[in-house]
Amino acid sequence: MTTNTSTDMSGDRVLYGCMGLGGSWEPGAYGPADIDEAEAVVEAALDSGITGFDHADIYRHGKAEAVFGEVLTRTPGLRERITLQTKCGIRLAGRDGPGRYDLRGQSIVQRVEESLTRLRTDVIDVLLLHRPDPLADADEVAAALMSLHRQGLVRHVGVSNMGAAQIAHLQARLEVPLVANQLEMSLHRRDWVEAGVLLNTGASTANGFPFGTLEHCRDHGVRLQAWGALAQGRFTGRQQTPAESATAELLADLARAKGTTPETVLLWWLARHPAGIAPVIGTARPDRIRACRDAALREPDLTHEEWYRLWVTARGIPLP
Repeated sequence: MTTNTSTDMSGDRVLYGCMGLGGSWEPGAYGPADIDEAEAVVEAALDSGITGFDHADIYRHGKAEAVFGEVLTRTPGLRERITLQTKCGIRLAGRDGPGRYDLRGQSIVQRVEESLTRLRTDVIDVLLLHRPDPLADADEVAAALMSLHRQGLVRHVGVSNMGAAQIAHLQARLEVPLVANQLEMSLHRRDWVEAGVLLNTGASTANGFPFGTLEHCRDHGVRLQAWGALAQGRFTGRQQTPAESATAELLADLARAKGTTPETVLLWWLARHPAGIAPVIGTARPDRIRACRDAALREPDLTHEEWYRLWVTARGIPLP
């Protein structure tokens, strides 16, 4: 096994989300074709300037991590070129119980050890807690994370799908900073940005995003990562509503004017926010990964007016 000299993912403009690797979601073995597919995806990502790879222990029942580990063994020196992030804390439904969250200290340690084995590495660059566990004891969680960190098994820790109060509650018990919070954010999933402008309006009660989370993350150096950043293709080929069709046309016009792709403009909309959001793309198609290349290699090229035009067009109604 080899280690990576990288420290965290703070410099990555775009991350690649590995949920689509490893074949089907059915438990079982993976095959040579699944490894070949993962290798092609990794090559496309590297060709596009993407060196941060996001995993979770549950993706394809562990097969996503496993095929990625196979790719690492096929390519000497690759581990030193990339940063590896994985998540734990979700248990899939099975004979031992329903689908649930599990952030017990012993479970965190066990899941990390299993991820290290599957990924065929001796260190995880960033470990995220996948979702909040209502039964978790923050002191126990922090103790497990600090133990993993002191052993050199995990370099940095963060969270996913958590609000400001949850982050602060855990951070108060940690000796190291939480470096990331991964949330669903896109031009389709806009509650994170709308929470700040719907205050004092009747629509505010329908917005469930924990107000103040973006501000807390910015003030405390917690990097925001956006899963679902490409909005499942809703604006780049799978439009379902008039607003989505109008947004797709606008994205195409902006892409032509700026000499890039609609996918890049879509990701630029996230990155243009002053929080410095890092999109996570999850497509397993190499051509679509390469369509995001400019988002990884170029500064967001959107004016104030263009950014708002995309937002208002996707909303389908004017801002309040």
